[in-house]
Amino acid sequence: MKFKPLQDRVLVRRLAQEDKTAGGIIIPDTAKEKPMEGEVVAVGPGARGDDGKLHPLDVKPGDRILFGKWSGSEVKIDGEELIIMTEDDILGVVEKG
Repeated sequence: MKFKPLQDRVLVRRLAQEDKTAGGIIIPDTAKEKPMEGEVVAVGPGARGDDGKLHPLDVKPGDRILFGKWSGSEVKIDGEELIIMTEDDILGVVEKG
């Protein structure tokens, strides 16, 4: 895939949601909500501040993130559904461990 986000934009792949609850109940596709967790695929160079300097983003490709329910714009690139959002739409990075 050849796509490079501009400015403070981030390209995100949604992570799959579990088909069962913790109690073992199977959730049908029609009742599932879209997951609000994803993996960063690509990031832009950063945003320019009032001082004219480029401020790099806090996330990098491969980071696992949480984002708001209605964040970003859904796009299809090379047949894959992805989301383009600004860094402001990201709620936080999920740490491994």
